[in-house]
Amino acid sequence: MSTAPTRTGGEWLQAWDPEDEARWDKGLAWRTLWITTFCLTLAFIAWFLPSAIIPKLNSLGYSWSKNQLYWMAAMPGLAAGLFRLVWMVLPPIMGTRKMVSLSTLLLIASTLGWGVRVQHPTAPYWELMVLAFLAGIGGGLFSGFMPSTSFFFPRRMQGTALGLQAGLGNFGVSVVQLLTPYLIAMSGLAIFGGSQVLKTAGKPDKNVYFQNAAFVWIPLMIIGAVLAWTMLKSVPVKANIRQQFDIFSNQDTWWMTLIYIMTFGTFSGLAAQFGLLMANLYGSGNDKVVSGTGAAAKVLIEGYAVPDPVKYVFLGPLIGAGARVLFSPLTDKMGGAIWSLISGIGLIASIIYTIPALTPDFSSAAALKGDFNHFLWGMLAIFLFSGIGNASTFKQMPMIFERRQAGGVIGWTAAIAAFGPFFFGVGVSSLGPTAFYWIGVAWAIMCTIIVWMRYARPGAPKPS
Repeated sequence: MSTAPTRTGGEWLQAWDPEDEARWDKGLAWRTLWITTFCLTLAFIAWFLPSAIIPKLNSLGYSWSKNQLYWMAAMPGLAAGLFRLVWMVLPPIMGTRKMVSLSTLLLIASTLGWGVRVQHPTAPYWELMVLAFLAGIGGGLFSGFMPSTSFFFPRRMQGTALGLQAGLGNFGVSVVQLLTPYLIAMSGLAIFGGSQVLKTAGKPDKNVYFQNAAFVWIPLMIIGAVLAWTMLKSVPVKANIRQQFDIFSNQDTWWMTLIYIMTFGTFSGLAAQFGLLMANLYGSGNDKVVSGTGAAAKVLIEGYAVPDPVKYVFLGPLIGAGARVLFSPLTDKMGGAIWSLISGIGLIASIIYTIPALTPDFSSAAALKGDFNHFLWGMLAIFLFSGIGNASTFKQMPMIFERRQAGGVIGWTAAIAAFGPFFFGVGVSSLGPTAFYWIGVAWAIMCTIIVWMRYARPGAPKPS
């Protein structure tokens, strides 16, 4: 790895080579990992905060259509993909210290905006869409944070290091979705603003404090930025924007992009849309349980307990993030390609298993309950195998590419896969869940073949 000798001073490290034990500061590397991971977790919280709020907007007094809500939930994914194209080139230019600290402060904008606008159902649709777009900054940071952290660790440890950072960062998705129902019930946290009335059909109105779901994270964002500014250093990697674009002449950049779309694109897409999809297929807290049948009209039948998406929506991201953390050390021991192969096969099987549950049987309460359980277990299996693949691909990339290119490829593939929430929302709303899931099966089959032929089979061109 070449360094830029003109970059001197307290922030910039000199003679840094993680592959040389004598010149590698292990303590600094792990400190960088933990501080950056803390900030990355907050970034994912900011990114997926809209997914925890949007399903409840109509209960708070808004009156958006299903398609409007799908598009709103999809917007952070579109923005994250675009922002990641920017952040992927920043690590060599800004350095880890400036990039992490200043980027973490940017998370405050959308988080503050949601906390303000959720208090009264008067915001125009375009304004909420802007806030949803700005939330995508949180997703964009991934393509800067992960490559910069990779500069601090030797190749033999990058599967574990990057898996821990990405996996723990991914926990931000489930954290915000899990804690939101509890935060909004705590009047003592509502220092700024009053209560809102949450209206649920068939249940008494409830006073809630939805601003808590946003405001509680802002002090932590400030703390994260201060920690990064005062405790991090920067590796002087020599690569301007033009030099970083040489990754596109390497065919493995494109193969790994397709594969990471299969893994992280699936994870992020499902995480953003899980609650809305569940509510639209099986009802939500706003639906009344009535007598009779009528699948075409999606009328809920007597004896069927309408699921509250809030009770389930955090489980998928939790399993996916946990799999990324737990399987990362295994990728260091066994290689990433074999686990990418397992991930692809598992995704094919679990998506096919889930597809029948996308058309629930409304003929009886028992049939509907059975279909819901089928849907839930299938979705959790998809999250599991996508999480395994997220870990394995990030082990493969540092093994396939030289260090500077590996950072760029990690940023690029992460940028494209971050469009997952956008494409999932658009695909489900325009094609319908069943057709979109069959496209997912075809994509997973294609990627599994690529993994086998290029990386996993005996005598593969790029064993990794």
